[in-house]
Amino acid sequence: MYLALPALLFDIMAKMPWRMLDQPAFIAAFGIGAAVIFLLTLVVRLMQARHLADASIDGLNAAYPNTGFVGLPLCLLAFGKESLAPALIATIVTVCVLFAVVIVLIEVGLQTGKHIAATLGRVAKSLVKNPLLIVPLAGASLSGSGAHVPEGAEALLKLLGGAASPCALVALGLFLGAKGEARDIRTTGVLVGLKLLAQPLLTWWLAFHLFGLPPPLWSKTAVILSALPTGTGPFMLAEFYRREGGVTSGTILFSTMLSLVTVTLCLTVML
Repeated sequence: MYLALPALLFDIMAKMPWRMLDQPAFIAAFGIGAAVIFLLTLVVRLMQARHLADASIDGLNAAYPNTGFVGLPLCLLAFGKESLAPALIATIVTVCVLFAVVIVLIEVGLQTGKHIAATLGRVAKSLVKNPLLIVPLAGASLSGSGAHVPEGAEALLKLLGGAASPCALVALGLFLGAKGEARDIRTTGVLVGLKLLAQPLLTWWLAFHLFGLPPPLWSKTAVILSALPTGTGPFMLAEFYRREGGVTSGTILFSTMLSLVTVTLCLTVML
């Protein structure tokens, strides 16, 4: 959370030309699909008396596709190099925008107090010190300035960024293997259903019918990316903020297993 993931986010943003982000229809189709599922889950969990921090992580469980480590290679294999641009945009929307929103909500939930001004001050202070918010902005600023990361620093970013997913998976495996952890199978099942079924169906309607993305490839890529299983990001946040992780770890595990069937069917339809 302090080294590997920030290095990965900085590397992604520093290499992304701003002109590549000029795809409002794709961003809307993919982003709204994720946002609706996230907000729906958040509201329902809050109505069930779930703490704002935990409800936010649950929303992320239901709307956070593994676009980086699964989406990019899958799109390259299925659709070719032309699909890498939308896959990168979807990765930014997921790991930077959606991730940042959840961090803000968690901080608001954890810093609540009697005085609104003091609470807002504590939230702002926490956000400013959070590398997962500051680092992507720094990378985007570097990209916008036209500067490039020096070769030596680029090698270091690659080494650190490449460790993010393996470290998260090892931590997740250790958590799943721990004894005595509570497992809410019903909630986990609902979140997996939202992730693997509701999000891709909603994105399909948005991409093909509401926005009608001109290149069919971009519409197909949006649907495939939204159909991916939950990534390790929610688990990283749950561990970072010391929140209950049973539902999060279960959602990642079962969505990944079941996605072998659902993503295969989705690819069959899209191709």
